[in-house]
Amino acid sequence: MTAPVHMPAPQFSSTVPVERTHLGHALRSEWTKIRTVRSTIWTLGVMLVLILGINLLIVGLSSSDIVSDPVLGFGLFGVLLGQLCVMTLGVLVISSEYGTGMIRTTLTACPQRGRVLAAKAIVFFALTFTVTTVACALTALMNYATFGGKPVGEGSFLGPRLVVENGLTTASGTQWLGATVGVGLYVALLGLLSLAVGALLRHSAGAITTMMGVVLLPLIIAIFMQSDSLHKVQEKLIEYSSPNAIASLYQMPMLENGDADGVRQLVVLAIITAVALGAACATLSKRDV
Repeated sequence: MTAPVHMPAPQFSSTVPVERTHLGHALRSEWTKIRTVRSTIWTLGVMLVLILGINLLIVGLSSSDIVSDPVLGFGLFGVLLGQLCVMTLGVLVISSEYGTGMIRTTLTACPQRGRVLAAKAIVFFALTFTVTTVACALTALMNYATFGGKPVGEGSFLGPRLVVENGLTTASGTQWLGATVGVGLYVALLGLLSLAVGALLRHSAGAITTMMGVVLLPLIIAIFMQSDSLHKVQEKLIEYSSPNAIASLYQMPMLENGDADGVRQLVVLAIITAVALGAACATLSKRDV
């Protein structure tokens, strides 16, 4: 009787090339997500409508030849409302994945959770900074074309930061930088802080409400601090509130002796955002999901 012959098992190899994953893959994934969901289109679309629309309304209703505020400062009013849209998008970038359960798929595809958060932060920051800066640049050009080059009559009130050259209103390089790049950077950092809060709370409504409080409460609390003993606290609350920080970047601070260019508030927000992102990364790494 012939002994059975054992044939070696066939060896199979995949024709799909194996590539070591890196941050670039995570960035492409997050870019695909953020540009294909409707929340991005709606929030950034509404932000553009608010920033450009309110500015167009101000320009259209303006009929005075005497300008007493910085020429580019009229873009402030649209940004004060537009920042709320960026904050909402920042929360939804990560909290919506927790709401739908998509976060499990994301973390399965990319187990390095710090890389996932970093990719979300980079893509979101780049997108919102670009869109906000472009929108602010358009409003600055509109305002300069409308309010720049105006003659200033004798006896008219000259705002302390109104730039006048050869008897005509104009804008300095610092004002151009603050009203475009500075405001874009501040709003994008505020959105990045919202993303960190969304990662910490994992709940859209809770995170959005928290960020609304961060933006609005300091100024509201300061309004009711009328006691002389609380005057210093009141000034600090106003100085570092989000509305005053943006107004300072337009060189229109709410305090007469306040910071004129908003750089200090920008640095403080950057530090707070970095701490919040660090806390979000540490928390994300310790959770099951």
